[in-house]
Amino acid sequence: MITVFLAKRIITMNDSWPEATAVAVRDGLILEVGDLAAMETWFEFDEHEINRDFADKILMPGLIDPHLHPMMAAVLLPMQFITALEWKFPWETVAATTNHEDYLKKLKLGHQETPANEPFFTWGYHSHWHGEINKELMDEVFGERPAVVWQRSFHEVYLNSAMMSKLGIHEEKVRGRPQIDFDKGHFYENGLGYAINKLNQIIMSPEWIDKGLERVKRVVHYGGQTTVGDMAVGLFDFDLEWSAIENILDKPDTPYRVLCVPHASRLSHAHGGPKQGLEFVASLPSRNTEKFRFTNKIKLFTDGAFFSQLAMMQSPGYADGHLGEWLMAPEEYETIARLYWNAGYEIHVHCTGDLGLELAIETLEKLQFERPRFGHGYTIEHFGFSTPEQVNRLKVLGASVSANVYYLHELSAAYSKKGVGRERSEQMARLGECERQDITLGLHSDFPMAPAMPLHSAWVACTRENCEGVTVAPSEVISLHKALRAITIDAATLLGLQAETGSIRAGKKADFAVLDMDPYEVGGAGLRSISIVATVFEGRVFPLEQI
Repeated sequence: MITVFLAKRIITMNDSWPEATAVAVRDGLILEVGDLAAMETWFEFDEHEINRDFADKILMPGLIDPHLHPMMAAVLLPMQFITALEWKFPWETVAATTNHEDYLKKLKLGHQETPANEPFFTWGYHSHWHGEINKELMDEVFGERPAVVWQRSFHEVYLNSAMMSKLGIHEEKVRGRPQIDFDKGHFYENGLGYAINKLNQIIMSPEWIDKGLERVKRVVHYGGQTTVGDMAVGLFDFDLEWSAIENILDKPDTPYRVLCVPHASRLSHAHGGPKQGLEFVASLPSRNTEKFRFTNKIKLFTDGAFFSQLAMMQSPGYADGHLGEWLMAPEEYETIARLYWNAGYEIHVHCTGDLGLELAIETLEKLQFERPRFGHGYTIEHFGFSTPEQVNRLKVLGASVSANVYYLHELSAAYSKKGVGRERSEQMARLGECERQDITLGLHSDFPMAPAMPLHSAWVACTRENCEGVTVAPSEVISLHKALRAITIDAATLLGLQAETGSIRAGKKADFAVLDMDPYEVGGAGLRSISIVATVFEGRVFPLEQI
């Protein structure tokens, strides 16, 4: 059976055949794109039906987030969100909490409303808005209740005394470990890994993770996404993660697919070293399903969390003189990058500061000299701080960029006042230069670091409007067409899926996002006002939840 979807306008994101009003679908694949008359060639050979449900709507390719963390989100979504900016979910809207006093009130209220025998978890804390937090203060608020305050970046947590006792974290066991401050109950960057290993008994329990993954399913769909990239598989516990994915997400009612990219460091540690980790990673495609797929991609890291001001910065650094943190020592990064490069893998590297980016670029220069590769897929993930000269080197080396432009929206004003000054803060996410250099560019949420709303990310990229309503570094805006490509066909290219999704053309998956307004009519400034009515995933319609 052929189904023909009619629309007011179909934006194909295929520059050779840019728009249409009808698209024919069979068995989850696109047969023809054009007007209704063009479909008649196919009607002679098969039964057909005309779907007019979207005749007054706009169809685009299903939106793509090339860097999202389903398992990380599943861990955090059951927690109480206390955040500096408003967050909208299908089940609730979280109001902004913007000062220390109100933050403490929210903690105390959460403590009061949590059943007596349960621990308390919250996510979203940021010192710029919420003031300082530590174990002593948490002990005052929560008493004997075990409690966790998870920082906005995900890269750090604070535990109270009761939680550390419950988890068996004792001073003599952690004193001297890097990136752990026992007195403050603070575990960050690699120290977070230690805390996660202890917390897994709670946050990876079936009850917790099943609830979280059900919410992830709703969040991804609500953003109009039909494809996402999971950029850190194995972050918590690979076997537990994969089991949960098979039980909850790998089901017929999940309206999207996931490109799975393993976390090199975590899997190296789990399997006895980098070479053993590579052997395990090489075996993962044997687990592929229709919706969850491993390919030849790997995730590496240079520097620390952007939201924690732990990015590694070139001179003049941070105004207060503090330093960032390496997630991998530079020599370790180079060694592991070379291992995967020589094995033919496409490397996706987390970089937040311009010094972290410099390490990634210098390593790529060495690898290209030692063993040149075309179409190597080396991709800079996040792309917080950079220089124009670094962008040019990325172009020369054939690298791509997957940017979290939400950094600019939430943090540019804050970091101008307390961080690195106005000049560098306002040039976060230097996307205009990427467009001028014709670098393949994707926009991602890194959810839950930003809302999983690709049209909102595209709006930020087109306007560079921060949370105070100020447009910053207007020379770094990108065109509307580039922004829409960055959440469709170019995002698909970053994931290596451009031959099957990302645009609407014959032979590709029938993945569509159904919009109530035309992006080219409302322009970049109007993107955040567009509502998603439904998605179509491989030919099947999935209406959207309405808040």
